[in-house]
Amino acid sequence: MAVTSPEKKHASAIARALRKGYPEAHCALRHADPFQLLVATILSAQCTDERVNLVTPALFARFPDAPSMAAAPRPEIERLIQSTGFFRNKAKNIQSASDTLVQRHGGRVPQRMDDLVRLPGVGRKTANVVLGTCFGLATGVVVDTHVIRLSRRLGMTEHRDPGKIERDLMGQVNRKEWIDFAHRLVLHGRRVCKARKPQCDACPLAPLCPRIGVVGG
Repeated sequence: MAVTSPEKKHASAIARALRKGYPEAHCALRHADPFQLLVATILSAQCTDERVNLVTPALFARFPDAPSMAAAPRPEIERLIQSTGFFRNKAKNIQSASDTLVQRHGGRVPQRMDDLVRLPGVGRKTANVVLGTCFGLATGVVVDTHVIRLSRRLGMTEHRDPGKIERDLMGQVNRKEWIDFAHRLVLHGRRVCKARKPQCDACPLAPLCPRIGVVGG
């Protein structure tokens, strides 16, 4: 009989509490297909999902797919995404990724991690978002700023590097939970476990949380 480690028991309890507290959790970035989610996730770097959702309707109305985005005038892309920050670099990555999709993948978003991370501007986080949300493929755990903060606060990792944090979470959380676990942790970070003023008294994870880094915790 396999013995479950304390870390996995802790992670399982957290996953259960999140599942109960946030059954409706899903990707907050609005999109119509994998290509649009890929672009939206690239835009979300150092930008809020709310801001991205304000920008993408006009962007996708003009350039809804990889062929049209690849052929678009770069200055027009920059103008449409300017408010997301770092817009010149993001526009370059979006257009280069779109061109690569057209040239190598028939304009479609591939369903392999190795193919996705070869696209300009795409790392494991973006690839995990697309593969998990659009294709239901649990290739890893999405690690964004909320997941970094909360996984450390909950005592699930001591690392700050996203790659090392992802490995820790993948080793503790059941694979079938990977996709929704990240969505729920992000939602919990936005609603309750905030960076500066975590609402510990109203937190469903309070009995499980060592409150690492919380002043007075």
